[in-house]
Amino acid sequence: MTTFVDRVELHVAAGNGGHGCASVHREKFKPLGGPDGGNGGRGGDVILTVDQSVTTLLDYHHSPHRKATNGKPGEGGNRSGKDGQDLVLPVPDGTVVLDKAGNVLADLVGHGTSYVAAQGGRGGLGNAALASARRKAPGFALLGEPGDLQDVVLELKTVADVALVGYPSAGKSSLISVLSAAKPKIADYPFTTLVPNLGVVTAGSTVYTIADVPGLIPGASQGKGLGLEFLRHVERCSVLVHVLDTATLESERDPVSDLDVIEEELKQYGGGLDRRPRIVVLNKVDVPDGKDLAEMVRPDLEARGYRVFEVSAVAHLGLRELSFALAEIVAKARAAKPKEEATRIVIRPKAVDDAGFTVSREEFGGELLFRVRGEKPERWVRQTDFNNDEAVGYLADRLNRLGVEEELMKAGARSGDGVAIGPEENAVVFDWEPSMTAGAEMLGRRGEDHRFEAPRPAAQRRRDRDAERDEAMREYGDFDPFAE
Repeated sequence: MTTFVDRVELHVAAGNGGHGCASVHREKFKPLGGPDGGNGGRGGDVILTVDQSVTTLLDYHHSPHRKATNGKPGEGGNRSGKDGQDLVLPVPDGTVVLDKAGNVLADLVGHGTSYVAAQGGRGGLGNAALASARRKAPGFALLGEPGDLQDVVLELKTVADVALVGYPSAGKSSLISVLSAAKPKIADYPFTTLVPNLGVVTAGSTVYTIADVPGLIPGASQGKGLGLEFLRHVERCSVLVHVLDTATLESERDPVSDLDVIEEELKQYGGGLDRRPRIVVLNKVDVPDGKDLAEMVRPDLEARGYRVFEVSAVAHLGLRELSFALAEIVAKARAAKPKEEATRIVIRPKAVDDAGFTVSREEFGGELLFRVRGEKPERWVRQTDFNNDEAVGYLADRLNRLGVEEELMKAGARSGDGVAIGPEENAVVFDWEPSMTAGAEMLGRRGEDHRFEAPRPAAQRRRDRDAERDEAMREYGDFDPFAE
């Protein structure tokens, strides 16, 4: 059984943000020290990073569920919670990240290239951060946001300059073993190669990589044999090499018909393989019958426009000429490749009239429902502790300042109508009341505490004594009734 895995479905969960803390500073002789609740920590991200030492996705095949750590909650004394640790998942060079629908999210090529597959949730603000000149003593804090949950598909496409294609037992693995230092498994039976083999070849000053595609047979592009599983590994190559067996023992096969079959499979598969430069290698010319057959079909192949090389992997014939010809094509492809420019940071500010949310009318269960969608309203809902009346009132104030209430009225909402904030599967639904109150009005404006406005007992006693002395001085002139 092979341990090579080149396609997996990965379920990743970023860390949740820590909750903010609602706390009041307590110190001797300072009964009203003010809010000092710290912020919650950020949840950890899940990051896919290219690591050259990783060659397979086997680890994720056995353990497809991965989760980053959560942020810690804030504490009193203005102590913020610790951020969650990012989870870095190493993947092979050439890994493509797709969503469940098959859309490409990222193409990870080059050591260190990374992609954030799931973003950690923000930490909630503590009541110290929520305090202001108008809201001196918030009795609530914001909740941390949940981290992203994502299901992604990882596909490995080998990063190779040269791809060897051909029937099973055509000699592709043998050719790699003599052109490079690779040591693939070699034997004379179909589907010997169960995984793509990769080797590094040095020809003069050019160093390039060479890979073979296992098990191409008629119908491979429709899933027969192993070809469909591995054709993706040659999509990035600069040149295709058709390895044709000139010493096959199957009477119904010959090099030209083998070439036509493989060409048709490449065309059916797509991916731009039918437009790659080609070289034809007539292998096993060390066998007498193979040499005769190679000389017979070579003119026909050259008439089609192919460069043809007669080689023998066993006898090491024709390998130097083939190696340098491949190096020449690879060098030209590299020179023609556009230079990579530094990534430009593009800033796209939102329009000044962009409210950042939408209000739509829906029918739900035979009743009218108004749904509010937008990044800010949905995030604010996730951050709200609905067991705290003051926190609910703070949410109402934020929504009103954003203009949600005004848009609801324009959409025709009336008192008592249902309003949902968020997507259908995870929405907060409530009966709407214009200028919503939260039951915390006994505190004055939300977040205010009249105890801060009332004088402290010691200060009040000093003021009373000073007032009494001033009154006595006005009545007796310079006489001080308190003097001895």
